[in-house]
Amino acid sequence: MFKKGGIVVSGVGEGYGGGYGYGSSVGAILVLFILLVIITRAFI
Repeated sequence: MFKKGGIVVSGVGEGYGGGYGYGSSVGAILVLFILLVIITRAFI
């Protein structure tokens, strides 16, 4: 729902690999990774 550094966090799972059959799991990993990077940069 929010945008940081040109990366839209909402709907990443559906848009990324949605047509390959494993979009939900890949999207969940990407969302967690992006959130982890954003949180890490926020504390640095």
